[in-house]
Amino acid sequence: MPTYYYKAVAASGEMLEGEMEAPTQASAIDRLQNAGHLPISAEERTGKPGASRRHFFRLSLQGNKIRSKEITILTREFATLLHAGLPLDHALKTLQDISSHAPVKALVMDIHTRVQGGATLSSALEAQGPVFSRLYLNTIRAGEAGGALDVVLSRLADYLDRSFELRSSVFSALLYPAILLIVAILSILVLMTFVVPQFIPLFENAGQALPLLTQLVFASAEFARQYWWILLVLLVLATWVINKQLQNPDTRMRWDARCLQIPLYGELITRLEVARFARTLGTLLLNGVPLLNAVGIVREVVSNRVLASVIDEVAMSLEQGGRLTRPLLQSGCFPPLAIQLIQVGEETGQIVSMLLKIADIYDDESRITIQRLLTLVEPVLILGLGMVIALIIISILLAMLGLNELVI
Repeated sequence: MPTYYYKAVAASGEMLEGEMEAPTQASAIDRLQNAGHLPISAEERTGKPGASRRHFFRLSLQGNKIRSKEITILTREFATLLHAGLPLDHALKTLQDISSHAPVKALVMDIHTRVQGGATLSSALEAQGPVFSRLYLNTIRAGEAGGALDVVLSRLADYLDRSFELRSSVFSALLYPAILLIVAILSILVLMTFVVPQFIPLFENAGQALPLLTQLVFASAEFARQYWWILLVLLVLATWVINKQLQNPDTRMRWDARCLQIPLYGELITRLEVARFARTLGTLLLNGVPLLNAVGIVREVVSNRVLASVIDEVAMSLEQGGRLTRPLLQSGCFPPLAIQLIQVGEETGQIVSMLLKIADIYDDESRITIQRLLTLVEPVLILGLGMVIALIIISILLAMLGLNELVI
């Protein structure tokens, strides 16, 4: 079906322009008139399919990109407008008018145009490319099929809010250790490249053999001062090699398996992934998405490959008429409490409430684990920095003591 680029004047006098799919130009004009607009032009777009999508992404790159928080706010506002009784077309038009961020306004405008052209809301959202996740799209489809789009959008906004809150808490908790680590590295670099080299000529002119520790420190300082760019190149190269290796599925699987075995850190990863798994699956089931489809979507939101492979086994078990709990139990990766609660939910028919309860439990446990990690990491970083600085000072003091003995 051809795509027509149109310009029209709304009943309020506002100029509208966008694209719509229609069998003929006359059909496009009729749709504009039926929507209460005064058509000015409707020209068939001869560009390649997807030109509108590329235009949207070019627009989003000109300003700030659309962030997940903006999608959450948009979803909440959309749900509020629909719950107030506004028709879908009117709600989208209102969202377009109240949006102050240019990429968001362009996004809503394109969705509005497609819906006016006869597309469903889910297909209009899907046409925006990766802006909306598969979870988002399937939830909207379920809401359209059940005739409860406002309720589904409200639940979806709650889910996005909780996910954003968890990510923000993790980021905030790790920010201080990251800053501390950067300061420690910069402090050591300043000492080795500017402070220690000032002492080297003093001891070289004395003509005395330096202690081994002093020689090692001076050699390291001289290397850092003259060949710092080699260190930078090695760091960039190591980062590139690691990222390249992690793109290999087998390497990534082994890496993720080792991460789960690290004390505290492995527990944190497991709890974060279990919370994400439970909240996503519970939200999808609550909004009417079939269980098998929901499990397939959950597979995409779990980042650890080991746990993702377990969810693949869950999907295979469901296809064969099995239950959720058996593959989870056999994997040995999921916490026993989560498995027991899921089993109780399956037996009592309260699987959705149990999944959301599991998500709340492991969200809280994730925060506790993060605090434990910080309690361990902060003193380790401070102690490590102190030991390195003390080592440098001791090496210089040893050389100075030897020089004093020579003078005596």
